[in-house]
Amino acid sequence: MTEQLLDIPGYQVHGRLGQGGMAEVYLATQTSLQRKVAIKVLLSSEDQAFSQRFLKEGHIVASLHHPSIITIYDIDQLADGRHYLAMEFIPGGDLAQHKGQIFDLPRALRIVRQVASGLSVVHDKGLVHRDIKPANILFRDDGTAVITDFGVAKEVELDSDLTQFGIAVGSPSYSSPEQAQCQALDARSDIYSLGVILLEMLTGSNPYRAANYTQTVMNHLQMDVPQLPAHLQGSQWLLERMLSKDPDERFADCKVLMASLDELTQDDPDSTRIAPALSVTKQNKATPGKVKPMRGALWGWLLVGALLLAGVAYGGYQLYQQKQISDYLARAELRLQSGSLMTPVQDNADYLFRQVLTLDPDNSAALDGLARVLQARIEQYLQLAEQRLAEQQLLLPEDDSATYYFRQVLAWEPDNLLALAGINRVAQRYIEQSEAAYKRREFALALVLVQQGLEVEPANEQLLQRLDGHEQRVRQAQTSQRKPAAAQPAAPLSPVRRLWNNIFE
Repeated sequence: MTEQLLDIPGYQVHGRLGQGGMAEVYLATQTSLQRKVAIKVLLSSEDQAFSQRFLKEGHIVASLHHPSIITIYDIDQLADGRHYLAMEFIPGGDLAQHKGQIFDLPRALRIVRQVASGLSVVHDKGLVHRDIKPANILFRDDGTAVITDFGVAKEVELDSDLTQFGIAVGSPSYSSPEQAQCQALDARSDIYSLGVILLEMLTGSNPYRAANYTQTVMNHLQMDVPQLPAHLQGSQWLLERMLSKDPDERFADCKVLMASLDELTQDDPDSTRIAPALSVTKQNKATPGKVKPMRGALWGWLLVGALLLAGVAYGGYQLYQQKQISDYLARAELRLQSGSLMTPVQDNADYLFRQVLTLDPDNSAALDGLARVLQARIEQYLQLAEQRLAEQQLLLPEDDSATYYFRQVLAWEPDNLLALAGINRVAQRYIEQSEAAYKRREFALALVLVQQGLEVEPANEQLLQRLDGHEQRVRQAQTSQRKPAAAQPAAPLSPVRRLWNNIFE
């Protein structure tokens, strides 16, 4: 795609952020307000049906107003007939960038509640999103979760236009059982997808995802709801309801779900409570207000004995808890030394250190251990990034490339200098490759390489200059190719050659 095709009045386009099957997204500045925006542009204007659906997406989202729903600024058409949406640019990345990371319970529940709050507005409009997945949940700078990509959102009463033809729309790894079977959908399908996301945040994996589409669908239809780790069992009932195979057994809507989330977060067994004290003496019915001396002494001894037993029991429990903590810490250190940072499930360094914190939230050894696990993961990902860089896996595969690993490190540690430098080195590779393509006169390839470099580092000045100057370089090369070669002066003839010419001419 050339710069001419992206000449959008009122916007200065900087570079491409990503591309899907039918559209691509660019980073731009809205010149009138000098604010960064994301512009979603159709790849083609030929498919009228898709263009209409694209416009409908824009109008749907523009009608929704909520902090957890992306804001649409503009809907218009390019000179070549392709439509575009200009929407708020959300710089905090998406939930998919945290793949494999285990979230603590309060953070996971906070994200679920924010998404559910946004979905409640969507559902109140008689719509169902149909594609709730980590890549469609973005984060603002303040950490607020934002729902995006309403490209397959549909009115509930009009949903039959896809289901009657047996077309399943959505992402298989997060699709509800009824969605996988191409049945009519309602708000409860989005709640199921959100339940899968909650499971993935709490455990670091999505057990429904299989090696192929068929098995993934079968997992949603047949697999029992996975069990959370022991320290999260208090939230198992929430997961059971969100992931029920039968929609009627799920939360009826997101408002009910949010009320249950509020109940769960308020149910803190360690919170201070005020209640009337229990009486340990009983008055004699025959003589109100008096207690027989012997019976009073007996009650006194029983009370002392109960207190002693309670003290012994408490001391025993404390010893048992300390033994558990010591065991968890010892095992965690072994797993950390062996490199078992996140696997196997429930027997890795991260899990074991977190188990300690469930027993002793302020345990300094466990907190230090988790910090060391994170540093080990950062070092591991930096090594993987360097390997992929050496193997020229710069941007693809999406979850196993140099860019992916560098970005994962930045998600954990935004100021990591090695990762920041690594992103820049990947962009430099694309600069070098594009220059080589220009020299070979492979202009289309050069432009693709420049655009891929901007996917890695959208604000890279060298790549932006190449993108801006691409058309000019192509014209200059074509002009120089058509220009006739200058006539070379003839070499002087030798005396013998001149004599030969005089004889035979």
